[in-house]
Amino acid sequence: MAGSFKTEAVVLRSIRYGEADRVVHLYSTTRGRMGAIAKGSRRPRSRFGGRLEPFFRLDLVLHQGRGDLATVTSASTRDGHPRLRADGDALLAAGRACDNVLRLLDSGEPNPPAYNLLCRYLSLLDSDPEAPRSAGMALAFRLKLALAAGFAPELGSCAQCGEAEHLAAFSGAAGGVVCAGCEGGGFTLSEDAHRFMVEALGRPLAEAPAAEAGVAARADRAVTETLEHHAHVRLRPLPVEEGARAA
Repeated sequence: MAGSFKTEAVVLRSIRYGEADRVVHLYSTTRGRMGAIAKGSRRPRSRFGGRLEPFFRLDLVLHQGRGDLATVTSASTRDGHPRLRADGDALLAAGRACDNVLRLLDSGEPNPPAYNLLCRYLSLLDSDPEAPRSAGMALAFRLKLALAAGFAPELGSCAQCGEAEHLAAFSGAAGGVVCAGCEGGGFTLSEDAHRFMVEALGRPLAEAPAAEAGVAARADRAVTETLEHHAHVRLRPLPVEEGARAA
């Protein structure tokens, strides 16, 4: 609908546009994924300052005209995550998280669990020195984001036949763990990797279990293949060790 509106949002991506403008991709509390243009935001004395950079959490006033992009008319900072911006690993982790949201959540409908999850992860990357280097936390974020988007893998019983015992593999096409009788087309999923995924979904993000390289590689593959088959989205792989990924 045309007119002005207020929303809280996280900047997922910021792109230079023209001589002085900026186009921002946002994930908001009230309109889900959306795009906006901030006119004159790259001028030295812009009223927006540096607020429209990725990972800023903002209170925004926007105007929706006839085009696809809203126009940012006001922006105030809720959280700029200054410590995150001083840590190279944290910047990479935050960039991957925002890219995940961009690829997986393209709806204009609000998704409060997804928004709160993104805000929580950015806050942890900003406040916890160990978080940026935690493969377990990065994978837990992906699993929880898949859950919020409606594409969480089946982990409690065989995704093909419902068998709760003898779960031996994972099938992205089936959308979850599979038993020995339905294993065709899947890949071996160790007990440790299965346990990690269950615990990562069940625990708060700040208490995500640790994941050694082999476990991380298989869990990442499980999430990636599930989303490829069922959401038709391919996420960028996490930087786990190559030998573990190939196993």
